[in-house]
Amino acid sequence: MLAGNLQTCSLHDAVAMTFDGQHPCPLCKAIAAAKKSEQKDQGILVTQKLEFPPVQARLVLTAPSPIEIPSPNTFAESLSQKPPTPPPREFFV
Repeated sequence: MLAGNLQTCSLHDAVAMTFDGQHPCPLCKAIAAAKKSEQKDQGILVTQKLEFPPVQARLVLTAPSPIEIPSPNTFAESLSQKPPTPPPREFFV
């Protein structure tokens, strides 16, 4: 719209005509008409109610699984034991 107004007016007048709201371009008129038609259509809005057939509820209870107790850490225990003294002789033969 500004470009069209610049062809016939000065820059100051073209900017003023573009944003004053009294000189709408064809695009602005089409948008205004669409907004008016949207407002009319909103009153006709039809809502649909969703209906679901009744379902028999079944509640199933299960016993909790037993808790596993982790085995003791045998590796840590072996580190705390002292090695045999003297070392076995068969090891060095």
